[in-house]
Amino acid sequence: MKIKIIISLICLLILPSCSFQHGVDTKQKEKNIAVLLSKMEEASKKKTKKPFNGQKDANGKINVLIIGIDSRGEKKSRSDAIMVAQYDPHIKMGKIVTIMRDSYVEIPSENRHYNKINNAYYLGGPELLRQTIKNNFDIDVKHFITIDFIGFIKVIDMVAPKGIEVNVDQKIIEDMRLNIKPGVQRLHGKELLSYVRFRHDKLSDFGRVQRQQEVLASLKNEFTEQLSSVNGVMKLPTIGEEMIHYIDTDMDFKTFVSLCGNVLFNQVKDVETIRIPVPTGYSNMQYPHSGQVLQIDFAKNKEAMKEFLGDKPTPVTKEKRQK
Repeated sequence: MKIKIIISLICLLILPSCSFQHGVDTKQKEKNIAVLLSKMEEASKKKTKKPFNGQKDANGKINVLIIGIDSRGEKKSRSDAIMVAQYDPHIKMGKIVTIMRDSYVEIPSENRHYNKINNAYYLGGPELLRQTIKNNFDIDVKHFITIDFIGFIKVIDMVAPKGIEVNVDQKIIEDMRLNIKPGVQRLHGKELLSYVRFRHDKLSDFGRVQRQQEVLASLKNEFTEQLSSVNGVMKLPTIGEEMIHYIDTDMDFKTFVSLCGNVLFNQVKDVETIRIPVPTGYSNMQYPHSGQVLQIDFAKNKEAMKEFLGDKPTPVTKEKRQK
């Protein structure tokens, strides 16, 4: 598909969502979108694609592994956030499965066999994490997207320059040394990173997962709102060119643009979320090589995940033996 055809498709996605706004020139939109796509394509060609052997969903759904990594530029890092995002183009429905990073799973090729799931990315990048999710939960993904701490801050500040509104309590403020008052506040990139990473209250990692999902939803809304203003449309080329530098993906340019268009530009009617492990599907354990972990009930969590994503559960005849 040539770049002009992609531009036309993206324009069809964006323009309806902005049509009620007066003063946003259609030709200027098309021009800026063309510049945006051209710059993004140029930047994506310079990146080296990592090996990734994900499989296409048999029912036409699009499963993408989204990985937030605890990196500030290091060569190797662990995954701080792990999500399987699904888009069903038939019913325009989005779903997000958040897998908690302390989940104790079997990692292929790991010497100790079992460890926290966030160790899989450290050992073998996106591909080993994909294999780990498939082997433990019988769910595969077609693509991956990673973003590190610096990228998170940059994306937030570009897409939501006025910040994102969240409710901050005193414990988060003290732990993260934020110079703000408790209550509803608009946080910017660096502060928001502290907000989504906080885990030192009674909810621990469970609270952090809730905050991650909350911020993702707000970020989508902020981006959509920008597209309905003159200033937002004018900034599109700069936003796109910067964003491409802070994310990594196995997708080629055409696939990436098409997927982003479907998800961001008012094509998703609703987004449902689930957390793995499910509330009754784990126990707290501790092991010398991995510390505090969430001991998974694999049968219960596999069934919950497959049911949520619309697949028929595969009967589990033998419990995984954890070591």
